[in-house]
Amino acid sequence: MWLNQNAGYGNAMLSAIHTAVGWTFGNVFVVMNSSDVDEGNYQNIQDLFPNDYDGRVRFHTSLATAYAATESNNNDVIILDGNSSHQLTSMLTVSNNRVHFIGLDSLLGVKRRYGQSSKINYADGIATADPFIIKVTGVRCSFRGIKFTNANTDAQVVGTVWEGWEYTYYENCEFYNSTNLDSDTVAELVLGWDSPQFVNCTFGSLADLVDGDKIRPAVLVDGSVVWTVNTSRDVLFDGCRFWKKAGWTTTSMVKIVADGDIERGMEFHDCQFVANVLGAVPAVAIDSVTLTNARVILTGDTCASECTKIATATGIFNCTPARVATATIWIQAT
Repeated sequence: MWLNQNAGYGNAMLSAIHTAVGWTFGNVFVVMNSSDVDEGNYQNIQDLFPNDYDGRVRFHTSLATAYAATESNNNDVIILDGNSSHQLTSMLTVSNNRVHFIGLDSLLGVKRRYGQSSKINYADGIATADPFIIKVTGVRCSFRGIKFTNANTDAQVVGTVWEGWEYTYYENCEFYNSTNLDSDTVAELVLGWDSPQFVNCTFGSLADLVDGDKIRPAVLVDGSVVWTVNTSRDVLFDGCRFWKKAGWTTTSMVKIVADGDIERGMEFHDCQFVANVLGAVPAVAIDSVTLTNARVILTGDTCASECTKIATATGIFNCTPARVATATIWIQAT
């Protein structure tokens, strides 16, 4: 046991982890997969995070057991190693308030918008009653530096993550669902509640071809998916990418199903809607019904490529600067 909390190197590593995580009044839990037991760092990290004197386990080999150790409203932190995928065998419902999930990239100061080293995966053929890999119903939780990936082909799959409570924060995360590409109602992210914020995140795929004349959005705004009626309010996407390899012109990156599914506002700031040039050209990047309860606004440098238009529905407003072919040529200020 050469690496521990009292040894010079161990103490320095622990201090670095706490510096990267930031100050918290809660507990810090570390998750390393049991499949990584032959890796040298496995035993070292286990030594660095021994059980507390009262028996609380700080070192876990599965995300599910680490989350089960958290307490609601305690601002507990879960750190995920980045060597291999953290495999879930059933949907993880994050119902505790103020629980924070941090991937290894974020500890290292690496801010990948996609391809994060810490991955939460949901494999094919397991837990056939579960529609998502992560279902968030807690208040003010956060996720940083994590790739959420769903490879389950079963018909019950609706999305990779369901965001369904208040003020959840996602930063430098990727949302990917490689299955059910022949659907209008399956997506990478399903929204259904108040005030989530997504910063420098990526949704969808440029590699997986949507199967035929289907919408198959990256983000689905639908309040009827989990509960009878839910409304998304004050949603922010900042610096995000929405990817699709369209099967037909009906494919879109974002789908707002009904007027009641969104209220007050949704903002896309400095976002890119990108369709793979090897696929079809979507008619619109944002497919929506007429909006009377909310306004969707496009701000900053938000743009779309290989799409005919960003949106055409009433209630979606473009607040971005006008673009022309010579926009890169300087213009005298007046």
